[in-house]
Amino acid sequence: MSSTGSPLRSRRSAIKSGVAGVAGVLAVPAMAQAQQTYRWRMTTTWPAGLPFYQVGPGSAQAFAERCDKMSGGRIKIQIFAAGELLPAFEGFDAVSAGTVELNHGVSYFWSGKTFAAQYFATVPFGMSFLGHYAWLQFGGGNQLWEEVYKPLNVMPFAAGCSGVQMTGWFKKELKSLADLKGLKMRIPGLAGRIYAAHGVEVRQLPGGEI
Repeated sequence: MSSTGSPLRSRRSAIKSGVAGVAGVLAVPAMAQAQQTYRWRMTTTWPAGLPFYQVGPGSAQAFAERCDKMSGGRIKIQIFAAGELLPAFEGFDAVSAGTVELNHGVSYFWSGKTFAAQYFATVPFGMSFLGHYAWLQFGGGNQLWEEVYKPLNVMPFAAGCSGVQMTGWFKKELKSLADLKGLKMRIPGLAGRIYAAHGVEVRQLPGGEI
């Protein structure tokens, strides 16, 4: 997930996106903070109604509801599915420019902006999601993530998990690596680079366009 951090954090000092969190509050009087209400817009890379991503446990909607509850109603986040306000893959740039406050997606979608982005999401032969979260929270991962996104004017934080993903569904049985050659496959990030090395025609498409 991504966030400009404003008004909770100055736009120049903020950085964000990926899996979700909220930045620190500006040094204003406690009374003023208590009275201020924030209405933010969150674009997503997910189609409307997609379970576990757009709605349901661990989703963008669940994150928005948690923010509303924990802030005592002071933080209201309006969710926009892919294509409702912006195309699926334009939300990150909108956050960077300050057009919207938040974007919910997966960091490997933004590897074209900075190669290191993909290491804060699924990595082939990498950690389990529990190990990955532990690294982010307790192993310095979040600090590295912020450093990587800082030049992009975005503040990243974890907000959900896509879980383990299968390889895919194919029209014919694959019996060897040679059978991969020429296949068209939607698979982003480092996994896509591995498949491309074996002759797969890799595509990066939003889930709603598959």
